[in-house]
Amino acid sequence: MPIIVNLDVVLAQRKMRLNTLAELVGITPQNLSVLKTGKAKAIRFDTLDKICEVLSCQPGDILAFTKDSIPDS
Repeated sequence: MPIIVNLDVVLAQRKMRLNTLAELVGITPQNLSVLKTGKAKAIRFDTLDKICEVLSCQPGDILAFTKDSIPDS
């Protein structure tokens, strides 16, 4: 998948644990873990908004696009 999730990097920079972020955002640690590991198929904009608000970051700090992962046509 060409979308890379850097949530673990941002959490480390903020010295925040996944469980703490999950509690502050209002989602389960399991769902947040799925996002963090890059296994999520989608994320709701309101969830992304809450994560960015709590971490004081931009969506681009958490999500990145890499062309290297796209297969050649």
